[in-house]
Amino acid sequence: MAEGILRQFAGDLVEVQSAGSKPAGYVHPKAIAVLAEIGIDISAHTSKHMNDFLDQDIATVITVCGNADQACPMYPGQVNRYHWGFDDPAHAVGSDEEILAEFRRVRDEIRLVFGAYAAGLREGRAL
Repeated sequence: MAEGILRQFAGDLVEVQSAGSKPAGYVHPKAIAVLAEIGIDISAHTSKHMNDFLDQDIATVITVCGNADQACPMYPGQVNRYHWGFDDPAHAVGSDEEILAEFRRVRDEIRLVFGAYAAGLREGRAL
């Protein structure tokens, strides 16, 4: 969800890629569904491992779940590193509607944080 949301807010400013320390091998159907509700299509996204990017110059790394900030390696050219620890809605339990509500809650939290981050990027570019 984070990749799709950041692409929406700042995809014209930065190249956005997503990877995990323990990728599931698929994009969760509920993540696809709740982003579609707000006009973001991630249905063609894939699950990737963070090591797939070790040979690339990456200026900024943003980790978003659990201990990803500790598991994530340093990348060539990395200048910035941020960790915003959102709950992983894939671990939610309850009825289908309760789990969907958790995906929506986390989606909305990511939108708030990444919207502010993108606004800061735009402000920095305007200076």
